[in-house]
Amino acid sequence: MDQTLAQYASLGQKDKAPAYLSLLQETLSHPDQSRLAADIHTIVDHVVNNDSVGPVVGRQVLADLAKALGAAAIKDSAIRRQVVEDTLAVVQPRLVSYEEQVNVLRFQLADLLEAEEEWSDAARVLMGISLESGQRSVSDEEKLRVYIRIVRLLLEDEDSTQADSYYNRAALLAHTTTDKETQLAFKLCQARIMDYNRRFLEAAQRYNELSWVADIDEEERKQMLSAAVTCAVLTPAGPNRSRVLASLCRDERTADLPTYNILSKMFLDRILRPAEIHEFEGTLKTHQLAKINMSSNDRLASIADDDDDDEGASISKRKGPSTVLDRAVLEHNLLASSRIYNNITFRGLGALLDLTPGAAETMARKMIEQGRLKGFIDQVDRLIWFETGNEDEEAQNKAGGLGDVEQETEDTGAAFTKRWDMQIRMTAAEVESIVQHLSNKSLLGAVTA
Repeated sequence: MDQTLAQYASLGQKDKAPAYLSLLQETLSHPDQSRLAADIHTIVDHVVNNDSVGPVVGRQVLADLAKALGAAAIKDSAIRRQVVEDTLAVVQPRLVSYEEQVNVLRFQLADLLEAEEEWSDAARVLMGISLESGQRSVSDEEKLRVYIRIVRLLLEDEDSTQADSYYNRAALLAHTTTDKETQLAFKLCQARIMDYNRRFLEAAQRYNELSWVADIDEEERKQMLSAAVTCAVLTPAGPNRSRVLASLCRDERTADLPTYNILSKMFLDRILRPAEIHEFEGTLKTHQLAKINMSSNDRLASIADDDDDDEGASISKRKGPSTVLDRAVLEHNLLASSRIYNNITFRGLGALLDLTPGAAETMARKMIEQGRLKGFIDQVDRLIWFETGNEDEEAQNKAGGLGDVEQETEDTGAAFTKRWDMQIRMTAAEVESIVQHLSNKSLLGAVTA
């Protein structure tokens, strides 16, 4: 091999390119591939680093090599990967002269690494591609596709910090493409970034939107719908979450999901039990189980009044939620308890949520401050009073379209009497709706018989 290369180096400039290309093809097609990687390394090193060859011939040889590798001239993926990595290592010191050929080889190496599920390594290879070079014009759409691919690969390895950086670059170019596939890929990246950044409400909305796109494969749409349900469950309790839960619960497709049970219970404002939470926890990804830290002020507030409780009483020692899921469940159970009770003591709420009385008060206080819970706190009697929301809005959020039921209120002279009467009306309306449904299905006669 060395003697052949030395002979080719002494040829005239017009004859060098055909000679080296012929040698490369002969090497690639040789039946014995035990020395294939070493021979190609020798050829590449010679044409790149030998000044007598010149960059023009070197570019032709590297372009031909990249084309042959792209056409799977080397069947063994391990040898193909070794050849690409060796070639990139040899060319790196002279990158300026072989930029276009290096970019092609980097794309091929990224494909090989992605096929072997080495996500972060594939992303780093793509990061090394020069997209801002003055020697080669790269369209904004091509840059966008590369950035989206890097984001997707980084998220596969849960590297949301770097992924967020490249997502921001992609966001600046998202308006430049009219390709529907690229637009959908960007929207999916957007939803996943929101998910990883714990912006669960926005992530649930994006996932839900994508689950309706007909151009996406049915199985992938089902996965996006499942992701939407998961993010909706992890969203902080409040009116915004209620709207998302209502939208998902009314979607007939969610009934087939394994997470439908917890979705329906949250939508109906029912208290969640530990067994249900544990089952749902098994479906979560690592970032959705992230630990959360309490601020020093919340920690002090959580223990401030606990010493006033009777000694010997059975009181939980938990000072607050420990994970994202834990916080979502505790806030939901607090919101659900407001639908059941007119008021509750700090101790009673703490027993319900498995928190210290001080921690239960702190959670209720924060939700009231943020407008996610209607009520007020009586520090003297150590009571939390819950206020009713707008009845029409609550009715619209109920299953079965009970918001269309005409409800007239009477002046009974007492706020709690009004609330009790309204609850009776709502219950009667629900019973009436069930009876009407059974009647439409011709099931009442069968039950009576």
